[in-house]
Amino acid sequence: MTDEATLPTDNPVFDPDRISDNDSGDDWEEVHDDVQDIICLFCDKNHANFPAALKHLETVHKFILTLFKKKHSLDTYLYIKLVNFIRANKTTPEELDSLHPQVWDSDEYLMPVLQDDSWLMLDIEDFNEDRDVQNQTAYPVNSENGCVTLSEVHFVELQRTIQSLKAQLEQRDAACQLAKEQIDDMKEKVQRLVLDDESLKNTPSDWCDENKSLDCDEGYFNTYSHFAIHHEMLTDKVRTESYRDALLTNSNMFNNCVMLDVGCGTGILSMFAAKSGCRQVISVDQSDIIYHAMDIVRENNLADVITLKKGRLEDIDLPVDKVDAIVSEWMGYFLLFEGMLDTIIFARDNYLVPGGKLLPNLCNISIVGSGDTNRYIDLVDYWSNVYGFKMSCMKPEVVREPSIEVSHVQDLITNACELQSFDLYKVTTECVNFTSPFDLKVKKTGSLTAIVGYFDVFFDLDNPIQFSTSPHAPPTHWKQTVFSLSEPIGVTEGETITGRLTCRRHVKDVRGLAVTIQIKNFSQVYFLN
Repeated sequence: MTDEATLPTDNPVFDPDRISDNDSGDDWEEVHDDVQDIICLFCDKNHANFPAALKHLETVHKFILTLFKKKHSLDTYLYIKLVNFIRANKTTPEELDSLHPQVWDSDEYLMPVLQDDSWLMLDIEDFNEDRDVQNQTAYPVNSENGCVTLSEVHFVELQRTIQSLKAQLEQRDAACQLAKEQIDDMKEKVQRLVLDDESLKNTPSDWCDENKSLDCDEGYFNTYSHFAIHHEMLTDKVRTESYRDALLTNSNMFNNCVMLDVGCGTGILSMFAAKSGCRQVISVDQSDIIYHAMDIVRENNLADVITLKKGRLEDIDLPVDKVDAIVSEWMGYFLLFEGMLDTIIFARDNYLVPGGKLLPNLCNISIVGSGDTNRYIDLVDYWSNVYGFKMSCMKPEVVREPSIEVSHVQDLITNACELQSFDLYKVTTECVNFTSPFDLKVKKTGSLTAIVGYFDVFFDLDNPIQFSTSPHAPPTHWKQTVFSLSEPIGVTEGETITGRLTCRRHVKDVRGLAVTIQIKNFSQVYFLN
């Protein structure tokens, strides 16, 4: 004997084919009595009424408007923007499911894309939980010997409901965790500001390289006593050959001149300068590598031209009062990290003759947006689950420190934007502290996961030479500086992302940088030190 009963599913899905006795449908009549042409949001299918249109969305496109409304807390305005966003970008349900409401929450989407669009007349506020319960689909249930047999359709609906509820729960858990992380991060920033208050009272000049003690720089110079770093720089063909070509292809400009090489390292640039025709090259370096540079210079029979001096330029006496040209490979990560530009400015102001040459003489910093989601998952989201343990507290630390790596062109999803330009004939030590607004135009719909920084270098000579550390250029030992976002930001092709980048000297490390990036609702402080 089989007893049949009709039970409602727990799935809060609006089924337009069934209206309960308690629902007269009057409020539906207000909306669609006269509507005869409702074009589907995702295809060209026309429908005579909303129940049929909603059923089509659910069965054909697997898009349930009621669930989507609840997931993103759609109000009337956000719903209107959503409809016009879908129309304007021909967005698929799958793409839509991966996007954040910020992507379509723009006033530009208040303007109808489709004239007399029937979907814009639908009152999204009417999609409430009570109404959904009233309009649940009934499924036949077979009960025998204490066991309940569900139809396949009913079983699928129950599974869908469970997955939807699990997704909502995970979303709420993630939101709570993010809020906690942001609160913890804010506490840490406040503590840092309090602790650094005395440091912030120092005048900008207190931080320039000229005023630092030698003990303060011991760690920095010791870094350059290791051979590996010089091998890395010398094998960087883009870097080394650019300096070589700037000197040798412009030898007519340096014939019989006196040149100063600041931070000479192994002396490679000094030897290029000697080969270009300089009558004297003065090479200065504080690290112990200079003792090997002396041997290298003698080994190449250039000791009569090149004079090597150990020490910081700010602390030693040169054998000449003025020089005709200054050459230096002073650039650090994100151009300004390591703070050696201060020493170049000191050399320019104290030793360069009027009209003398600086090599290089012009640099700029640019950024570009990356959508490398695999990198984000491996580097940032990895900490959400580490061998079954939550380590989300590590995320702020991971994000806070930019990484130095090669960014792949295929992962870039915006155009590039130049932030700041540095004319070395004019800049002061304050040039390190700047704030630059930026606009990044999105070239590909996806998720913005990082901001990639790089720089370009120019030798403005008779035969001009330049090179770039851009992801589009041959790689260098500087690679690119990648500022990871704590959470991906959904972006759409053609959209322009506005933001602001602020660069400051680190309050505890004069050679370090504190970089703040503000973009949409995101703000993060990064430290290079």
